[in-house]
Amino acid sequence: MVTLRRFACLLVGLFALLAAWSGSAGAADPAYHVLKKIKVGGDGGWDYVTFDPEARRLYISRATRVQVLDVDKGEIVGEVPNTPGIHGIALVPKLGRGFTSNGQDATATIFDLQTLKELDRVKVGMRPDAILYDPSSGRVFTFNAGSKDATAIDAESGKVAGSFKLGGKPESAVADEQGQIYVNLEDKHEIVAFDAKELTEKGRWPIAPGKEPVGLSMDRKNRRLFCSCHNEKMVVMDADSGKVIATPPIGKGTDYCVIDPGTNLAFSSNGDGTLTVVQEEPAGEYRVVASVKTEVGARTMALDQKNHRIYLVTAKFKPAQAGQRRRTIEPDSFVVLEVGK
Repeated sequence: MVTLRRFACLLVGLFALLAAWSGSAGAADPAYHVLKKIKVGGDGGWDYVTFDPEARRLYISRATRVQVLDVDKGEIVGEVPNTPGIHGIALVPKLGRGFTSNGQDATATIFDLQTLKELDRVKVGMRPDAILYDPSSGRVFTFNAGSKDATAIDAESGKVAGSFKLGGKPESAVADEQGQIYVNLEDKHEIVAFDAKELTEKGRWPIAPGKEPVGLSMDRKNRRLFCSCHNEKMVVMDADSGKVIATPPIGKGTDYCVIDPGTNLAFSSNGDGTLTVVQEEPAGEYRVVASVKTEVGARTMALDQKNHRIYLVTAKFKPAQAGQRRRTIEPDSFVVLEVGK
């Protein structure tokens, strides 16, 4: 009897310790949620946003200009004007330059990161959409939806170095920073890899069962691509073989995805007002661990790797009127959402 009593006491103590540990772990590691809402206002739609971790600035594409937000102060600190139909912003801090993809006039604006003044304007392919800087080649690439190609710009000289035919409509792109660029083709349901210097094709892979890929990010350490698709799947792909490894479900209306290498979490920002969080596990499995409530229209985002924060942008919408294809934005309702733990 004494032995049984002792055993029972030990069990009770063990369960109490486990409960206390579980409670303290939950308190120390709460779920992702919206930490802050920063009112920005202003007119115009939006597309990509880009974060500068050193300057603590968020660069926001707004139809005809770039709005520059100090995320710590919660204030707009300047604008880059005259970027008609802007989609994205690429930053080259070591050169003190930024680059924009201007969809309406087939150009890329080069601007000074300090003064935000235009330095030059480069002619690229038709309807440039995504844009990125590849440090391994020293080139900025625009991905042109109209001409279905990529334009390579030497970041230092500002001159066009060449182009690469993609064979489909590009959406997002990512560099492995070892000389290879990956871009997803929305209309072809595939990912294309090409050499950043030689501008030659290295691979072309279907993303099935994914369809209409839009967001693209990369775990460079483990050589994994993460592609968010309009059929509510995130395709995880081997970046060397093109093999599809996993397809966890995501929300509706995705337009971007990103992976945080510091947490092994991948995120899909969805226009339905959710942020899907996917856990990358050591065994090579991928599972959805959270669906964070954001706001309707928050479909693009940027990652602050240092603080593990996500910045999303959206606005309030008016119902579509008869004969209108799209809803209109309520005046002065544009906001930035900061999501974190």
